[in-house]
Amino acid sequence: MIELDDVSLSYGDVEVLSGVNLTVERGEFVALVGPNGAGKTTLLRTINGILDADSGGVWVDGDPVGELRARELSRQLATVPQDTHVGFAFTAEQVVEMGRTPHRSRLDWSDDADPVDAALARTETEHLRDRNVDDLSGGERQRVLLARALAQEPAALLLDEPTASLDINHQIRVLGLVEELVSEGRAALAAIHDLDLAARFCDRLVLLHEGRIQAAGPPGAVLRDPGLGEAFGTTAAVTRNPVTGTPTVAAVADRPERDVSVHVAGGGESGVVAIRSLWRAGYDVSVGPVPEGDVAASLAGQLDLAAVTAPAFGLPDEETRRWARRLAREAEWVVLTGGPGCDVVADAVDEADQIHASFADGTSVDAERTLRAADARGDGGQLTVVENQAALLTAVEEQLE
Repeated sequence: MIELDDVSLSYGDVEVLSGVNLTVERGEFVALVGPNGAGKTTLLRTINGILDADSGGVWVDGDPVGELRARELSRQLATVPQDTHVGFAFTAEQVVEMGRTPHRSRLDWSDDADPVDAALARTETEHLRDRNVDDLSGGERQRVLLARALAQEPAALLLDEPTASLDINHQIRVLGLVEELVSEGRAALAAIHDLDLAARFCDRLVLLHEGRIQAAGPPGAVLRDPGLGEAFGTTAAVTRNPVTGTPTVAAVADRPERDVSVHVAGGGESGVVAIRSLWRAGYDVSVGPVPEGDVAASLAGQLDLAAVTAPAFGLPDEETRRWARRLAREAEWVVLTGGPGCDVVADAVDEADQIHASFADGTSVDAERTLRAADARGDGGQLTVVENQAALLTAVEEQLE
């Protein structure tokens, strides 16, 4: 429905878009993501004909945008801008009625209310129809402009930060509505600032940075692409939202880079706390063995860490034991969490390289119980035992010194 072939555009000597290739099919919701100044709004304005590309081609439903008259293009493509200011004292209903302009001739003043009423209903703005648009909040105006776009009955939608002025409730409702429209056979391309929302509602993400496409594909793949951290200037940890099941992104701007490896042995909540703390501190973390499906195994997978798993409720086989022990021996230090799988590694590494961090409820350790366990194994209790995350990081740093 929308196609760009090697599109480039400059403002004077400043190159804003460079060699952009992109397609959006009917029945597809695609998000443009990237930092401020990446070129997202410029790309949308190039598609809807406001800006002319210096080179390359833009097509909508097979027709070159540059050869379509405004009325013809507006029948195919509707835009919801980021700027919600209208400039005149129209009512909300009058603004939505403007969406019918491409379908009316100068001599046709027949009643065309049905698409307008339907657009107001779908955007939940019926109660605003008689209000002056200047008196509406930014979020309300955003929804009225979306209603105007729907009244055009387009085959494709362009949306520039459609959730920027909305509260969380209406963010979900608006993107859910766009998702519905796409399921009815439309195409949608939206510049979306919130990566979590983009990953939740969109079929594909297109990462734009300095006017170039850095990555494109399914949300999980793009969010884990190294180009994401480069584009936003931060380290991003991608996990999975336990409620929606979609990828979620946590930016970690201050994560240092340490050329030090630490192995975490044992799963459960203690394993999760140890993995998270050490990864945030910049260590190269490996994990295992942990049971398949364990929360620690899940976190290790989401952070793309080297991890060894074993079937839940069963003993690790010899190959699993060898692999876990190898990772542990290759690490500078081993953190024993006391969780399932911990003993496989504890018996295979030097006592002096061990740090015990068995966090109860993910925050603290029963130090006396841990030392008793060490005595029972014949270690004499000569182990480093930590009681919280800060103590864990301090212990690792002291051991390295």
